[in-house]
Amino acid sequence: MIIVGLDFGDARTGVAVCDKYEMMATDAGCVAADSYKKALAAVAERVKELKAELIVVGNPINMDGSQGFRSEKCKAFARELSELTGIPAEMYDERLTTVSAHKILNDNNVRGKKRKATVDTLSARLILEDYLTVRKNRGTV
Repeated sequence: MIIVGLDFGDARTGVAVCDKYEMMATDAGCVAADSYKKALAAVAERVKELKAELIVVGNPINMDGSQGFRSEKCKAFARELSELTGIPAEMYDERLTTVSAHKILNDNNVRGKKRKATVDTLSARLILEDYLTVRKNRGTV
């Protein structure tokens, strides 16, 4: 199944996609938009281009396990994206994903504008990779 992973943000949404065998997640770019509605439309188009069969949206749960405003906004985005595309969407805990992405970029000396454009896509890939690992371990592949 082709699964698309998203790291939804107010200005940019990172996109990653896996192969049909669910073996490897790869970067699929970043969608920039200056409003929620524009982001929704642009991401919907990108998801359709990638021929997604499932969408996984990172859920920014607080470290104490609570769900705040940002989590609710991501859930609304996932729900509306699913309605718009007809593709099912799932939420996936993304705690520390952006921190991990910044560490990877630091370790690889990625700085400046390139870093800003890369961190969201890398976060989406990390979300999707983790989701695929859990999915495989549960035997739901």
